[in-house]
Amino acid sequence: MRLRLLCACAVLALPVPAAADKPPRPPIETAPPNAPDQKPAFSGQTRAMQPGTATKLAVTTVAHGLNGVWAFAFLPGGRLLVTEKGGRMRLVSPEGEAGPPVAGVPKVEARGQGGLLDLAVGPSFVADGRIYFSYAEKREGGNGTTVARARLVEEGGRARLEDVEVIFRQNPAYDGDKHFGSRLVFSGDGTLYVTVGERSDPKPRVQAQSLASGLGKVFRIKADGGIPSDNPFAGRKDVQPAIWSYGHRNIQAATLDQKGRLWTVEHGPRGGDELNRPQAGLNYGWPEVTYGIEYSGAPVGQGLTQKPGTEQPVYYWDPVIGPSGMARYDGPLFPAWQDAMVIGGLVSRGLVVLKLDGDRVVTEERVPLEARIRDVRVGPDGAIYAATDAESGGRILKIAPRV
Repeated sequence: MRLRLLCACAVLALPVPAAADKPPRPPIETAPPNAPDQKPAFSGQTRAMQPGTATKLAVTTVAHGLNGVWAFAFLPGGRLLVTEKGGRMRLVSPEGEAGPPVAGVPKVEARGQGGLLDLAVGPSFVADGRIYFSYAEKREGGNGTTVARARLVEEGGRARLEDVEVIFRQNPAYDGDKHFGSRLVFSGDGTLYVTVGERSDPKPRVQAQSLASGLGKVFRIKADGGIPSDNPFAGRKDVQPAIWSYGHRNIQAATLDQKGRLWTVEHGPRGGDELNRPQAGLNYGWPEVTYGIEYSGAPVGQGLTQKPGTEQPVYYWDPVIGPSGMARYDGPLFPAWQDAMVIGGLVSRGLVVLKLDGDRVVTEERVPLEARIRDVRVGPDGAIYAATDAESGGRILKIAPRV
């Protein structure tokens, strides 16, 4: 199957941040919140202003015909490595041609929200060909999020994984089909952040508050799966030593900022999607604290939005955007977007761009793409690339300034 590069293009009038030559515009979100009685803890924590100017962007389809894309990553030479939720990994050429499935991918639990999930190219990929990937794995007692590494080998026009090695398993297992997370982010020191979910259902989700459980956490591990000695709970008894932070719901968006610090966006219930900067050993509240309500309309727990010993989100959304995929913009094409956080929206059906001043959001804008966006990356050319979430006919889009 051949996927033609630049096979569809549309020029859209979309807002982007620009120099402060015009006053900010009112917030883009005008729908009533699901939890109208909940109030932000500080000014700008939700519904930030839009930037004052708009520009025209070219939105181009660079690959199509993919199925359930969950993640993609750029390889040397302009190729893409793509994970499809159903369990396939594929190489896409610079011309948009998708190759046959990569051989050697472990069997995944592809039901509900489970399947083949995130993908990260190893820091030493050019030398050793190593990639890292996460997936829902069937196990005794249910299933859970697993991380493996392998060498990507190509011969005779075909690709395969060799030396597949599991380096992390989220425990305990749970027999469910929701909230597996997950994103993989390498830090500057070579350690790997792993984000997971708390499995959604009322019974397991309370374990997000337990340091003995791997549900609802951010983990930090070495590239071989070992535990860094400076992890906040390393060496403590009855605690999972890989835990970096806890009290999370379902994190499907993560990246590093310009200082090398981790940022995440997690799904809330009805309302309460959260932008956080997870710090070592801190508690981010779920399910005891949230800016949102149950899908039934009832309060979550006691309906608290603040509680001693828990951290406030840097920013939150109500109604939700459905965050998945996240990249810090560091390319040359959008100078006014420099260091902005670009987030995929499953519910908002496009990109959400947050401009920050220090650790506070100052503007939010929406880039409508008319599709559920599952993953977002900045390409080597400085353009932004986004994967749509369609089970069939999935696409990878390129977003660049109009020339």
